[in-house]
Formats: sequence, structure tokens, C-alpha cells
Amino acid sequence: MKRALFPGSFDPITLGHYDIILRGIKLFDEVVVAIGINSEKKYMFSLEQRKDFIEKAFKNHPQVKVVTYEGLTIDFCKKIDAQFILRGLRNPADFEFEKAIAHTNRKLSKIETVFLLTSSKTSFISSSIVRDVIRNHGDYTQLVPDSVKL
Repeated sequence: MKRALFPGSFDPITLGHYDIILRGIKLFDEVVVAIGINSEKKYMFSLEQRKDFIEKAFKNHPQVKVVTYEGLTIDFCKKIDAQFILRGLRNPADFEFEKAIAHTNRKLSKIETVFLLTSSKTSFISSSIVRDVIRNHGDYTQLVPDSVKL
């Protein structure tokens, strides 16, 4: 079984994340969406809310699993027998950042990172932009899956 881990904070999940996951399930037998727990970070949405948003968004896709984890992503990949890390790239800055992480992960393990370019219609969306729209009472609904309800 080809299993890919798609890690992130998903605060909240965006249409960009959603698109990458949908495209990922065409490449892998299973995509595990892994919500990282970072006690240093302040989140807008609780861990339970973020997990619920993703589970509801993919309720009709049994090949998508949603879990939480702490620690190194590669250690979690080994724990769940994921051979790949799936990442989305929006722009050149994302590529440079993600490339360094992918090289480090590859040096420390045998886990390959697979990059998918975000679609042009979602490439401008980030969770931080969505949070800013929400904080300022804007219409966030066109940036996130329908499962993200406030």
C-alpha cells in the first residue's frame, strides 16, 4: 500500500489543502492528513475543531484518514508506515522552504517527499489569510471547504 502523510496545522483547512488532498488520493492508496501539535503556537481553532473540519470535508473519501501527532514528521511516518510525505507548493518561497525540509527528512530517513503545485485558482490562499479574513468579519466561505463553519 502506498501511504502518504500530509502534515500541517490546518488552522483552518483551506481550499488549497483540500485540492492537494483530492489530487493526492489519485496518486496514493491512502492519504493521512496529520495535524501537528505545537504547544508554542497559538491557534485560532482548537485541535478538535480542525480535525472535525477535515473529517467532515472528506467524509465520502475512505482513503483519507485524519490524525494528530507530535514530534518529528519522519518519526510519525515511520510509526504509521507512510512511505511518502505529501506537500503543496504555492510559490517559489514555499519551494525553497519545503526543499530544505525535504532534504533534511531524506537525510534522516528513507521517506520521499512528493510536491504538488497548487491549482491556479487556490494558489493565493493560505490559512493565515483565511484567519485574517475571519478576524475582520469577511466572507471566508469562498476560501475553505463547506465543512468549515463558524
